[in-house]
Amino acid sequence: MSISSYIDHTLLKADATKEQIEELCKEAAENRFATVCVNPHYVAYCKELLKDTEVKVCTVVGFPLGANKTAVKVFEMEQAVQDGATEIDYVINVSDVKNGDYQAIKEEMNHFLKMKSKHPELIIKVILEVCYLTDSEISKVSMIARECNIDYVKTSTGFGSGGATEKAVQIMKDVSGETVKVKASGGIRTIEDAEKFIALGVSRIGTSNGVTIVKGKAALNEY
Repeated sequence: MSISSYIDHTLLKADATKEQIEELCKEAAENRFATVCVNPHYVAYCKELLKDTEVKVCTVVGFPLGANKTAVKVFEMEQAVQDGATEIDYVINVSDVKNGDYQAIKEEMNHFLKMKSKHPELIIKVILEVCYLTDSEISKVSMIARECNIDYVKTSTGFGSGGATEKAVQIMKDVSGETVKVKASGGIRTIEDAEKFIALGVSRIGTSNGVTIVKGKAALNEY
């Protein structure tokens, strides 16, 4: 696989403009990235911009804190799918994890899977926000994702106090095995960062530096 196929080309800033979204989609199409990952407001716009390409539209739900009620997250997801998103990255309720309420985490995942049953092509990624979790908590949430047959577990929103770490990714990979894929995101800015996580076995890289990473790979190949 080319490194481009790992990348969810991301722009989730609060002040993102239409011009920046247009540039994001142009870069994604030119570099054949897996998806563009944008806030729900821009899903339909990206779908239109990318209609003649193979680039998919990914959006975020319960972002960035994960503290919304499950019903609100489900509504967000339904609207996003109507607007054209085929991949959903949603944030778990970190407070539930810290309170040891893993049943609530599992029930929320199952609510999302009901939506997937109506749209089998839909890919769901669960954002753990690993910077706030212990190793044990990362392991437990990853196991729940495996039990629920979620598509991906994802390290971070990029808005927390830290991003992807090798240790967190290794825990997630060890628990999920071949059943659930892993997406590393948060703080991945260079070709070296990306290749480090790919070597650990991640299937996606979430980054706003996709073009820089691809250019870095091209530069390495010149030598």
